[in-house]
Amino acid sequence: MLSSCLHALDALGPDGLPALMGALFLAGLAGGASHCAAMCGPFVLAQVASGGSLGGGTLARLSGALLLPYHLGRGLGYAALGGAAGGLSAVAASLPGLAWVPALLLGLAALAMLAQAVPAISLPWPRRGFGAVVTPRLGGLLRAPGAGRSFVLGLLLSALPCGLLYAALAGAAASGSALAGSLAMAAFVLGTMPALVALALLGRFFRRRAEPLLRRVAPWLYGFNAVVLLALAVRLVV
Repeated sequence: MLSSCLHALDALGPDGLPALMGALFLAGLAGGASHCAAMCGPFVLAQVASGGSLGGGTLARLSGALLLPYHLGRGLGYAALGGAAGGLSAVAASLPGLAWVPALLLGLAALAMLAQAVPAISLPWPRRGFGAVVTPRLGGLLRAPGAGRSFVLGLLLSALPCGLLYAALAGAAASGSALAGSLAMAAFVLGTMPALVALALLGRFFRRRAEPLLRRVAPWLYGFNAVVLLALAVRLVV
């Protein structure tokens, strides 16, 4: 049982995990422009400005905008959260009478994605928690650029309170194992990267031109994600 909770990849069916990863990737893609660019954009731009990453030729500009250590830190933090959520929910679902837990989590994730698609819906996301501890420690990391500090910054930012993150974690928790939860959150992080790289590379142009267009598309992607997650939930109980 323990091995299954750690490594199983088929708890949602043969195509369940790929569908979940695809949905979370699209959620990250939509959220990168409509949410992450506003919430994490200042941290990205501060690193670019501190490191002078937008100087030099095209290759140097692209390399600086990628901020790979920062995104690697974010990815590791989110994957760890997804692994913990997936492992714990798998243990709970294996207990007598709790087999409905993954379906409930998928339903909650679908509702959370719908909340992102319809701004009028307001869910009571926690506003503090780890974020209250992490935020005061970010200033020094931004003032002293470097690959190591950039990695630590990304790792710390994964603990900040974020409604979209909670929605993705609810989906990852239903994946059926720690490994599957980590993979699901890795897909989410990959989805958020294009908008943040574009923001670092294009700056004001992205803010003025691309971001408004992506914000109009984002609700439809969130709505599609809600449908996919709800369909996975229904398949588990039917």
